[in-house]
Amino acid sequence: MSNPLAVTLGDPAGIGPEIAVRAALGAPDVVMVGPRSALDRAVALIAPGTPVQEVAEVSEPARSAAHLRLLPVCGGMEAPAYGRVDAGAGQAAAEAILTAIRLAREGAVSGIVTAPIHKEALAAAGVPFPGHTEMLAHHGGAGRVAMMLANDELRVVLVTIHTALRDAIAQADFAAQMSAIRLADEGARAFGIARPRVAVAGLNPHAGEGGLFGREEIEIIAPAIAAARDEGIDASGPWPGDTVFMQARAGRFDVVVAQYHDQGLIPVKYLGLEKGVNVTLGLPFVRTSPDHGTAFDIAGKGIASAESMETALAMARRLVASRQGAGAGAG
Repeated sequence: MSNPLAVTLGDPAGIGPEIAVRAALGAPDVVMVGPRSALDRAVALIAPGTPVQEVAEVSEPARSAAHLRLLPVCGGMEAPAYGRVDAGAGQAAAEAILTAIRLAREGAVSGIVTAPIHKEALAAAGVPFPGHTEMLAHHGGAGRVAMMLANDELRVVLVTIHTALRDAIAQADFAAQMSAIRLADEGARAFGIARPRVAVAGLNPHAGEGGLFGREEIEIIAPAIAAARDEGIDASGPWPGDTVFMQARAGRFDVVVAQYHDQGLIPVKYLGLEKGVNVTLGLPFVRTSPDHGTAFDIAGKGIASAESMETALAMARRLVASRQGAGAGAG
């Protein structure tokens, strides 16, 4: 890999720095982005004595295989107390994300892997975005993005993300359906599936039961599926949300388009947080993250599992290689 992956440290009051250190040890293709104080504290907890090398440019090579490279943000910031919502921690997390996005857009890094952030801390810092996906959509140079949650058994793409349920219903319009279906097809192809089978979940119970429980399926979702099929996408549905994920897990579908946050994330997370990876689709660069939060209750105890973070790193490498291979083939 010619350029490194940027790994943001996430909220310094949570487990992000710990799992970032565990995942980055012995990984020469990683440059971490975040406050030096947060990284030093995590190193002392996870891998005492590991040398940290601050870099001004991500292209600066590691002094040795043992060094952890860091592009620092928020210089002079003290590490916040573990397990508490802190405005300074929210600001540091946001600065790391924005720095990583800039590096990715400049081509200085091949992709971004983000450690967990805390939405209340972002809000306390005055950050006008509720989460990673919205920040990436605004600053990442994409017209529209979608969140894909993936593990070995399920791939799920969301039509709406971090919004109140009553607002999600209004936002799940024809344009949102089309965008999610297209990105689901594109995302599944990035996983090496030549012709993805895209299942679209209904919004209402029993996918509306022919209009008895709502007409969104008839008036919005089904027309979008038909339009996607006209574009050559193997889309089907709308399928009842209470069974479509079981069918996908059994191998009938390659990816499921879910209408709102919990409809899609509960099935994936139920299979195990350590196995899931969040992939942002639609960006001009690769971005992945673990499928869990800041875990304030165990932050600073040195017991947080880095398995999902390691899986997110492996997924990023795979997707970068896929993009580079597609680019070479196009030439």
